[in-house]
Amino acid sequence: MTNSPADLVPITDLIHIIRGQRVMLSHDLAKLYGVETKTLIQAVKRNRERFPHDFMFELTKHEFSSLRSQIVTSSTSGGIQYSPYAFTEQGVAMLSSVLRSKRAIEVNIAIMRAFVHMRRMIETNKELAAKIDALEKKYDGQFKVVFIAIRQLMKEDIKSKPPIGFR
Repeated sequence: MTNSPADLVPITDLIHIIRGQRVMLSHDLAKLYGVETKTLIQAVKRNRERFPHDFMFELTKHEFSSLRSQIVTSSTSGGIQYSPYAFTEQGVAMLSSVLRSKRAIEVNIAIMRAFVHMRRMIETNKELAAKIDALEKKYDGQFKVVFIAIRQLMKEDIKSKPPIGFR
């Protein structure tokens, strides 16, 4: 694939936490697929039965407002003007079946790999935290300051984007 979408923007940067789920937004997906947002939404609406609420949902006004403030989108400079749709990993996977292009398949493969990569990173952090807990118990107070510093670094590394919406 020439001009891979993954080369243009790191896909993991386009994955947001909304309503406690990892999702990608319709306008970001449209850019990756090389189609207009309205074209993507029309394809989804024509195939609504493929997108139950746990695959896709429209952001509420509050979620959209919070999102806009996080990504600093301006409605006067061609930014997002309508509440976007949020697609879960399953919803993104379903998109390739309704868009039916070679690019859609390639983009979906890249996105699925990004979701898997994120899950692995989260699991690795859990394993690392467990190992640090074990070491801290073993070495009582001698290295307390070191363990506090490591935990702080782990927290800073994990919080890349604040969640949007209610949990």
